[in-house]
Amino acid sequence: MSAILEREIKLRFDGPEAARTAVLGIGAAPLRSRRLQDDTLVDTENGLLRQRRSALRVRIESGRSLVTLKGPVQELSVMKLREELETPVGDGALLLRIFEAVGFGVRFRYQKYREEFTVGEVIIAIDETPVGTFVEIEGGDRGIAATAEALGRGPSDYVIESYRALFLRHCEREGLNQTDMLFEED
Repeated sequence: MSAILEREIKLRFDGPEAARTAVLGIGAAPLRSRRLQDDTLVDTENGLLRQRRSALRVRIESGRSLVTLKGPVQELSVMKLREELETPVGDGALLLRIFEAVGFGVRFRYQKYREEFTVGEVIIAIDETPVGTFVEIEGGDRGIAATAEALGRGPSDYVIESYRALFLRHCEREGLNQTDMLFEED
């Protein structure tokens, strides 16, 4: 299990190729290849975790599963800063069934294709989502700011909202009545 203070921002890009060109252009090295992440947020029926500004997520990707507890976002910075507790689990689908059996239901499911890179002391992820392409930068304050600047972006470009918040705003703007952020099946 790992417990860390997660610090991150997202930057919006026009598409995955533009993001990849920019990331490689600053000298980032590939870390993990592109893969589908299928994330599920669970909570009690009355939204206890949401009321506490926390989230419990089960991630399934490439035959692996992780469970993550994200604490409340700290309001001290233009960057998103929160405690994150994460550990691998053997069977994410079974864990979701266990959560449901003890009173935690699925509240939101979202998918993204993620490809990861590293430069300096930061991890850069290119996230292709149904609502757009984002470059997520995770690391220390200085590393995040320097990487964003190298990508031609400043603090006014930082996106610190969750993918759920971005999805809800997208649905409102487009007049959509969807509950989950999923790719359309072919």
